[in-house]
Order: sequence, then C-alpha cells, then structure tokens
Amino acid sequence: MVNSNANALGIIFPNSYDSYVSELVSERLMASIPFGGRYRMVDFVLSSMVTSGIDNISILVRNNYHSLMDHLGSGREWDLTRKNGGLSIFPPYSEKGMKVYAGRVDGLASILDTLKDQKEKYVVMADSNIAVNFDFKAMLDAHIASGADITVAYAKEEIPEAMINNNDFSNLYFTFKLEDNRVKKIYINSKEAGVQNLSMNIYIMERELLINEITTAFVRGHVYFERDILAPKTDKLNIQAYEFTGYKARISGMKSYFEENMKLLNDENLDGLFGANPIYTKVRDDNPTRYIAGSKGKNVLVADGCVIEGEIENCILFRGVKVAKGAKVKNCVLMQDTVVGEGANIEYVITDKNVTISAGKELHGTDTFQVFVAKGQTV
Repeated sequence: MVNSNANALGIIFPNSYDSYVSELVSERLMASIPFGGRYRMVDFVLSSMVTSGIDNISILVRNNYHSLMDHLGSGREWDLTRKNGGLSIFPPYSEKGMKVYAGRVDGLASILDTLKDQKEKYVVMADSNIAVNFDFKAMLDAHIASGADITVAYAKEEIPEAMINNNDFSNLYFTFKLEDNRVKKIYINSKEAGVQNLSMNIYIMERELLINEITTAFVRGHVYFERDILAPKTDKLNIQAYEFTGYKARISGMKSYFEENMKLLNDENLDGLFGANPIYTKVRDDNPTRYIAGSKGKNVLVADGCVIEGEIENCILFRGVKVAKGAKVKNCVLMQDTVVGEGANIEYVITDKNVTISAGKELHGTDTFQVFVAKGQTV
C-alpha cells in the first residue's frame, strides 16, 4: 500500500444522505451499500485515504451500523490494524458524551477529547455517498500551498434531480460561488439549473482550528458544519476550493444507484474509478465464477463465486449470484447470493442480498423505474 504519512487524520461520516436510498438502508447505512460488484460505498473513501498516507481514521456512525462494523472488522484489509492510529469506529453511546448526532457539529463535539489527543496537524473529513478514487494527498498539498484555513472539494456538475426533490431537509447539499478559487458564498440546497460548483463534502483543515470551531458552534447550539460554521464565515475564513475532475459516482437515489452501477460496464468508467490506486474491500474466499455449458454472457461485470447456467446481458452481478438453466437476466443489478431460478425472466431489476427469484417467474421494470426486491425476499 502507498503510505507517505500525510500528517493528517481522517474522519468519515457514513450515515450522510441515508434517506436518498431508503429502500437500501432499512438494515444498513449509506457507507455499507454494495456497489460495483464486490465493494461497499465506504471502501472508496477509506481506500483513498489509506493510499494517500492517512493511517488514523475515525468513523462516526449514527444508526444501522452493524453491517458496516461486520464489513470493516479490525480494518485488516486496509492495513489499519495498528497499535497507534488505525481504524476507530464510534457508534452512539460507545463513550461518555457520544450520542445519536444530527449533524457534523454534534458528531465532532462527541469526540472532541479524542481529537485533542491526536498528533496529526490536519483533519480530512468526508462522506461516503460518492464512489471515487480520490487523491487526498494532492488536495492536502494544495491546501498547504494556498495557506487556506479550510479547503473544500467540489466538482462542476448539474445538481441531481433526486437531490433537489428530496423532502428530507436534514440532507443539505451545497454549491459555491468562487473567485480565484476562494469560496465567496455558499448556497444551501440551491435549485438553480445548469452546471454548478457542487460540493463533494470533503474538507481539510488544521485540527486545532476544527476543535476551536466545533467547541464554539456546539455551545451556541449549532448542528451543521457547512451551514452553521462555513457559510456565515466566508469573509472571515480563507476557504479555498479544490476542483475534482476525475470519475465519480454520486448516489442520490435508487435510479442513480442503478445508473452508476451500470456505467461501470463501460471500460472507460471502470478505469476511471479503479485505475489510479487500488480499492480495498473485505475478502470473501470464493471460487472463480463458473460458466456452465450452454450459458451466455454479454457486456457484464461478474464478481467471483457466481454460477451462470442461463443468459445474462448488461448486468452487474455481485459475489455468489446463481443464474439457473433457462433463466434470462438483462439490465439488472443483483447483489450478493441472489438466486435466479430455472426459466425465470427478469429485466431492469435490483435485488438486495439473499434474494430468490423463483423458477419461471417474470419480473420487469423499465430503464426509468427499476423493480427492487428487498433483502432475503423470495419472489
């Protein structure tokens, strides 16, 4: 693994934007949503931090965190099993002062004592709703070179319609007005059309400055880091913007979840997400995928452990999926250990883990509205 000691600690907020994909988070959080055949959403930001030399990483979970803890374990797959630093998971009530936080201010206030005990000069904060291979070291170098108080990452893109129409007002998103890379104004939940400077919710600042700002904000009853700390202080704090121009997959709803998975069938997108630095994930010792005589596959991304006897086309298949003889699977995202019975015919379907599609069943969605089958269900 790349380890250049970035002199920074990482903080990941895994529950951000859970309500965007409510169907997938009934028993998990955004960070543990499966993506890309064998990964979870948290793997991307966590691996990016590790390959950028950040080896002291805290994850502040809010609820539904058991699947995430099972996935991360001790952090061995990310080389984060260490005596000093490594991976720390802070579930609610794990320590005195820890609670179910509403926003970043609440969450960070809960671990202020831990932050004060750290040695690193800088803090890198990120959410896990974007699958991206991000060079945090390059952003940290830019932050130091600019002399900024805070550096924020953004991408030039249109605001996803699902984000604009989401009715959960605790899910804030931010766009920036920039002058010479300095953030002059922060817009909250903007409805403006066209390409915007849309925040990726990735921030770098000095640890001491973060402690001071969180202490003051918490005493005043503030909740949200961006809304309550950054937005009112764009004239007082030197907030610099760092543009990310690489490939990313932002999950803003079930439709975008389906589309972003399907985009990985394009080699260019696949290379954009996985080509720079390795993305690590929990190891599952499966056999290689088996294609039985008479099976057909066209334009598919198939993880290990699958058994294919039928026909698959334009599909993302996670580990352990079984497609029986005579079954036809087209334009589908099938999560781990899904079983498609003999003679079944499914199209534009998303299945959660351990789903069974019975023999002979027909299940059809459309390219604009996919059928979703919840975890453990039999159709």
